[in-house]
Formats: sequence, C-alpha cells, structure tokens
Amino acid sequence: MTKPSLRASESTGRGQSLIESAVRTLKAEAGGITALTAALHNGLGQSFIAAVDLIRAAKGRVIVTGMGKSGHVARKIAATLASTGTPAFFVHPSEASHGDLGMITPDDVIMALSWSGETAELKNLIDYSRRFRIGLVAMTADAASTLGKAADVALVLPQAREACPHNLAPTTSSLMQLALGDALAIGLLESRGFTAVEFSMLHPGGRLGALLKLARDVMHGGDSIPLVRLGTKMSAAVVEMSAKRFGCVGIVDTEGKLVGIITDGDLRRHMRADLLDALVDKVMTRAPKTVGPEQFVSEALELLNSMKITALFVVEGGRPVGLVHIHDLLRVGAA
Repeated sequence: MTKPSLRASESTGRGQSLIESAVRTLKAEAGGITALTAALHNGLGQSFIAAVDLIRAAKGRVIVTGMGKSGHVARKIAATLASTGTPAFFVHPSEASHGDLGMITPDDVIMALSWSGETAELKNLIDYSRRFRIGLVAMTADAASTLGKAADVALVLPQAREACPHNLAPTTSSLMQLALGDALAIGLLESRGFTAVEFSMLHPGGRLGALLKLARDVMHGGDSIPLVRLGTKMSAAVVEMSAKRFGCVGIVDTEGKLVGIITDGDLRRHMRADLLDALVDKVMTRAPKTVGPEQFVSEALELLNSMKITALFVVEGGRPVGLVHIHDLLRVGAA
C-alpha cells in the first residue's frame, strides 16, 4: 500500500514542477514583450516609423531573411506581411549566396533578422543590398553590430534573458522578433487602409476563408425563399414553410418589404385549435434580425449564435433577396 502512494506523490511533485517551469518560461517571455513595449515608447519607436515608411515607399516586395531560429521567425513574418497586403517572401541567406540573390530587385526592401547582428551567412545579402542600393531593415539586439551599422533602419531590440535556464536557446528573443514583425505588419495594414474585403481576397481557403465570404455567396435566393404576404392565413404559411424546408417563413407587406418572420418555435408557442385559421399578422415576430448581401458570413454566424436561431433573411432595400441557414454555414465550413 505504501509504494502506490509514494508513486502518486512523486507524480504529483513532478507535475507541479513542470507547471512551475512553464510559468517561469511564460513570465520570462512576457518580460521580453514588456521590454519591447517600453522600447517602442523610446528610441525604437522612431526606427519603427522609419521602417514602415521605407517599406511603404518601396515599389517592390519585402525580402525577409534570417538564419536558424531567426530564419523560422522570418518565414512567419513574411507570411504575415503577404497576407495583410504587403507583398513579401522569405529568402534563405545561404541560398542567396548561391543564386537566389537574383530574386531581389532594386525596388525591394530587405528585412534581415539576427539577434547578434553578426550572422556570417547574411554578409553577402548585406553587401548586395549596399551595392545595389536596396533598402535594408535590420532587426537585431546590437546597434553596433555589422548588420546594425549597415542597415538603413535598425530596429534594435532590448536585451532580455532567454526563458532557457541556461540563457542559451532562443526563446524570449524569438518571441520578441515575432512580436515586432507582427507589429510591423499591422502598422503597414492600418497605414494602407487595408480592408476586410481585401483580406478575404487573400484568404479564400479554410474556415477563415469561409467566414470572409459574403452572405450573397451562400444564401438561397429566388423562388427558394419562403415568403407570404400580410393577411395570409396560417394554413397557407405552414404549407409555404413546409415546402421550402428552412423552418421559417418571411412575411412581406404590399410593397414586398420584410415585416416579420414565423418560425417553428412560433408555431409551438401559438399552438391552439384555431391556429391554422388565424392570420400571420397575429403570429409573426415583427422586425426580424436580418443581414445585407454584402455582409460577411462571420457576421451572419455571430447573429445566428447570439440570437439562438437557425436562419436569417438577407435584405436589400428592405426587401428579402435571400436566406442564409445554419446548414449553409456548415456546408462551407464557417460553422
């Protein structure tokens, strides 16, 4: 009986130790982000503005580069820039020295990441940028380094202890590089007025792409919309609701404008012997929630979830032009 109890105690102690390790890591990395935030309010802020201006003025693309962990971060920064309206791609420093320099034009801007600023593999890229007067943005922790001194703009990151207990493995430093890259991407996005519509054009796939579709892309239209006029008997409304199979029917006035909706839930709430002889006017829910054809699917989904309903009419100029059902959102992968 003693041994299982001892093992359980050891397991609990080990688990607690791992949690404490994780918390130390997160605190160390949070400290790096705090230091980066403070730096932006000081000297780094002016360099940040200069980097945004340099990239915005470029006619070409942003060439992001780096070795090791900085290289992995550089790939992500390039992807984030490209997806938010700033054309960018990653060039490996070693491959650049063996022909990939030809990918870089005088219209481009190079963003090179190196914590030390002394990464040997970056030398040819730095020389190439200076020879052909290609804009160079450095992201480094040492302004006096080879990279820092060569750059047109040096984004000098504040010194911070790595989360690694030996202060060796790039952890806090990588997160700071990534965070500053994200800040640049968002700064460029906002300064250009990059819209959600433009964002959707660059993200046609996956759930994100589905959420960025417009209501008109997924709605049912024409004769498939369940509609009856004011003054219609409930018997006819139930027939229309059953025939269209959306679990609801819209009520329109003499001008064809949507004034109400009757759902399966309304039928249950108003169930009585003479229900089918009643007029829709007495049963419908007035001023139903709707979306416009140019609204994003994400907005329709938010309404469906918040209202705990399964269908929304799509209205233009007050008149129903379509209907979006939760099944449609499931079909396109948005829900």
